[in-house]
Amino acid sequence: MNNTNKTILVTGCAGFIGSNFVPYFLEKHENYNIVNLDLLTYAGSLENLKEVENHPRYKFIKGDICNRELVEFIFNEYDIQGVIHFAAESHVDNSIKNPGVFVETNVNGTCTLLDVAKNYWMEKPFIYKEKYNDCRFHHISTDEVYGTLSDDPNDLFTETTPYAPNSPYSASKASSDMIVRSYKETYGLNTVITNCSNNYGPKQHDEKLIPTIIRNALSGNPIPIYGDGKNIRDWLYVLDHCKGIDLAYHKGKAGETYNIGGRNERTNLQIVDTICKILDEKVPPKERIGKESYKELVTFVEDRAGHDRRYAIDATKIENELGWKADETFETGILKTVEWYLDKYAKR
Repeated sequence: MNNTNKTILVTGCAGFIGSNFVPYFLEKHENYNIVNLDLLTYAGSLENLKEVENHPRYKFIKGDICNRELVEFIFNEYDIQGVIHFAAESHVDNSIKNPGVFVETNVNGTCTLLDVAKNYWMEKPFIYKEKYNDCRFHHISTDEVYGTLSDDPNDLFTETTPYAPNSPYSASKASSDMIVRSYKETYGLNTVITNCSNNYGPKQHDEKLIPTIIRNALSGNPIPIYGDGKNIRDWLYVLDHCKGIDLAYHKGKAGETYNIGGRNERTNLQIVDTICKILDEKVPPKERIGKESYKELVTFVEDRAGHDRRYAIDATKIENELGWKADETFETGILKTVEWYLDKYAKR
């Protein structure tokens, strides 16, 4: 790694969003080294980082963000001068079955990272060591901390929406957001939080909605949809999210929160419908599974416990203050996504 460069710790890069962020960030910023700390739980895979594994400015370390000794070693060994914190347990269904793991990783892990960063960068509260004046801790969070919205299209999550998490996952993320906030208020640590809407795109874990629809359709299996399929999410193409993180990390105001959303509200039924139309055209179902359309595979299953009805983000603040905007519409983004998965599943 280049010793004249600034080295930042990016946690959880083997997961979906982190593995899209790292190649983008390394290509865009030649003056940075990245150290990736990832435990490689079921949600993370080094396959996702194949294109950077031999990159001269990238280093992978397998380990747990809760392991304080390891985190301290990384800060000292690599002289860490910034943190972008993706690492989290994030699969809601799993949080319903096993909430304790989510509290451990998302709350305790975040607290460990914050505390080590504070001690390494700061002399005492509100006084940074000279060399570390511009070091920042960027925490990646979710719109799920805000709870659920009404069906009114004007009802949107903003940065001032009160927190009302409804699942153990979103409660653990809300808790970690609060701990980040406390390190800003109590110690003067330079923090920024971004809360994003549902991401989609390449490298997403197979069990998530969009990869599940594509995979099951291609193999002729039932496509499971929770409840009545009318739950609404605001969909954000993952690379647009990465660009927003980059902007907030470099230009966001210390202590601020920025909501990053795609302004692409869709019900789960609309998502299935769009994907099936694309697949019907690209991989005709007649020859593959003997049906006229992949839509015939849609099956409604019992709704998830505590399933929020609608999420949607008002991204006005990051658009106006930092000049961010989504480059992809849902139509362009979903086409790129389906093509990526067709290629992935064709290789199996």
